[in-house]
Amino acid sequence: MARVLDRVNWPSDLKALTPGQRERLAAEIRDELVSTVTETGGHLASNLGAVELTIALHSVFDSPRDKLVWDVGHQAYVHKLLTGRRASFSTLRQFGGLSGFPDPDESCHDAFVAGHAGNSVSAALGMAAARDLAGDNYHVIAIIGDGAMTAGMALEALNHAGHMGTRLVVVLNDNQMSISPNVGAMSRSLNRLRLNRHYHRAKEDAEHLLEKVPLGTQVLEAGKRFKKGFKGLVIPTMLWEELGFTYMGPFDGHNIEELRQAFIQAREYRAKPTFIHVYTQKGKGYGPAEDDAVGFHGVSPNHVEKDPAPSYTRVFGETVLRLAREDKRIIAITAAMQEGTGLNPMAKEMPGRVFDVGICEQHAVTFAAGLARQGFIPVVAIYSTFLQRAYDQVLHDVCIQHLPVVLAMDRGGIVGEDGKTHQGVFDLSFLRNIPGLTIASPKDENELQHLLFTAVRAGGPIAIRYPRGAGRGVKRDVNLTQLPIGCGEILREGRDMSILAIGASVYEAMAAAESLSLKGIQCTVANARFVKPLDRELVLDLAGRTGSILTVEENVLAGGFGSAVLELLTEEMVMGVRIARLGIPDTFVEHGAPGILRAQYRLDAAGIAEQAVRLLEISEAICNA
Repeated sequence: MARVLDRVNWPSDLKALTPGQRERLAAEIRDELVSTVTETGGHLASNLGAVELTIALHSVFDSPRDKLVWDVGHQAYVHKLLTGRRASFSTLRQFGGLSGFPDPDESCHDAFVAGHAGNSVSAALGMAAARDLAGDNYHVIAIIGDGAMTAGMALEALNHAGHMGTRLVVVLNDNQMSISPNVGAMSRSLNRLRLNRHYHRAKEDAEHLLEKVPLGTQVLEAGKRFKKGFKGLVIPTMLWEELGFTYMGPFDGHNIEELRQAFIQAREYRAKPTFIHVYTQKGKGYGPAEDDAVGFHGVSPNHVEKDPAPSYTRVFGETVLRLAREDKRIIAITAAMQEGTGLNPMAKEMPGRVFDVGICEQHAVTFAAGLARQGFIPVVAIYSTFLQRAYDQVLHDVCIQHLPVVLAMDRGGIVGEDGKTHQGVFDLSFLRNIPGLTIASPKDENELQHLLFTAVRAGGPIAIRYPRGAGRGVKRDVNLTQLPIGCGEILREGRDMSILAIGASVYEAMAAAESLSLKGIQCTVANARFVKPLDRELVLDLAGRTGSILTVEENVLAGGFGSAVLELLTEEMVMGVRIARLGIPDTFVEHGAPGILRAQYRLDAAGIAEQAVRLLEISEAICNA
C-alpha cells in the first residue's frame, strides 16, 4: 500500500484526506521521525508527541498565509515534513541541510526563528497587531509547550495579549499535566457553548433586558459572581479567563478529529484571544521514547561513536558535588536544564541545595544574587546561548554588588548541529565589558575542576566557560588547586612566533605548532586561561620575545579575547608587534558537525597553522621592506 506521506508535500494536500488517511499519515510520520532522527540526531521525543497536533493545525489553517509560530522548535520537525521539506528531511541538522529549528530563511512556512523558549506568544501577538494595523484578516497561532510557559516572557506576552484583546490563538502543548476525564468532558462541553455565536448574542440580549428592569442590574451581577465562583471551583480555566482569553480544553492531543474541531471553532471565534489547552504524551508511538522521554528528548546519531572520555558537563557536575560536600554554602541553580548541565547527581544527593527554576534565566541569576547576598555561594549552570537572556541581571544584580556568584557556562563556543540559535560564541564579548567580572575558560576537563575550585573561593563574580561534548581524556588531578586569577601558562617554547589561545582552542593550537615544527617553524604556545583579567605579563612577554602573536578563540572577534590582547598592547603602546586574530567573523554560525564548522572558520589545527604561516610571511615582508 502506498504511503499517504508520499502524497502530502504541502499543507494544502491535507485538506482532501479522510479521517482514516490522517490517522495513517500520523503513523507514517512517526516512522519517518524515528528512522531519520536516530540517524541525524536531534529532538525526537518532543516531535513524536506533536504529530497529531501538527496534522490538525495544518489541515485547518492555511500556512503560510496563516502564521504558525512555534515556540523553541523542538516540536517543529513534523511541520517541516508537511511544508515541502520531506525530500530533504534526511539532511536535518547536517551542514548545508535543514535546520533543526524553524527558520524563515529556509521556508516561508516558518513564520519566526525559534531556538530559545518563551518567545512565541510575543512574536505572534506582534504579527496579530501588524495584521490589524494593515487591515488584513489572516490567523496567527502560537504553539507553546508547558515547559516554555514558565518563561517570564511568555507570561508577559499573555498578559499583554489579554489586555489588547486582539484575535490570537495560543495552543498549549502540555505533556506533563494530567486532567481527569470528567473535568475534561465538562470543559469541552462548555467550550462548545461559549464559542457559539448564537449563545453570545442571546447572552448579550438578556443582559441588555435585565439592565432595563427593576433590580435587574443586581440580579445580573449576582449571577456573574455565582458563575465565576462555580467555574473557579470545578474548571481549571480561571487563570486564562482572568488574563482575557477564552479557554478551550483540555483536549486529547493525539485525537486528530477532536483537535480539528477545536481549531475550527477557534478559527471562527473573533471576539478575543483564544487559549487552547492540549495534552500530549512525549515520545508517543515509540516505545523507548515513551519509557524515557527525558533520555529521548535529544538523541545522538547512530553512526557517532561514543567517546570514552567524560564530558565537560559530567566533570562539572562531579566537581560541584564534591565541592558542595566540603562547603555547605555552595548552592547549585539551573534553568530547566538539571540533567543537561550535569546537576542530577547533586540533586539526588542534596535535593535541598539544587534549584531548578524553570526556563527563567533572568530569575535564576537574580535568585543567585539574593542567595549570595546572604552568605551563600551559588553556582548558576546555564548554557552559554541562554545566558544571553540574563545579561542585565549579571550586570545589575550580581556585578554591581560584586557578589560571589559563579556562572558556569556550558556549551561555550561552537556547539554544532543545533545551529545559529544555540552557538555559544558571544559570551566572552558580552561579558568582558562588565566591571569586576572574572572570565575564565579551561583548556581541558582537568583544568575545569581547578577553575571551579578557584571560583567558589574567589569572593566575587566569576564566569567559567567550557565546551560541549567530551573532554580531552586527560588524567584528572586528585587534589584540587586554587589557580592564581589572571595568570596563564606557557605550554610550548618557540622563537619564531607566539600562539595565544583560550579554552578548547588551546589543544588545536598545540597541534598546529607541532605540524609547523615539521616545517622548521618554532612556535611558543600559551594557554591564556583567563580572558579577564588578562595575564598582562604573559602577553607583553610574548610580544617582546617573538614579535608576532596569533590569538585563537571560539568566540566572535568583535570584543572578544583577541580584542582584549589588542587593547592591552595599545594601552601599553607596544610598537612593532604583528598580531593576527582567529575567531568567528561578523556572522551567525550555521548548523553542522563541529569539526566541519571549525575547519570553515580556520579554528582547527590546519587553519591555525595556515594563519600562523601567513602572519610570519607578512612579518618577514615588513622586516625586509
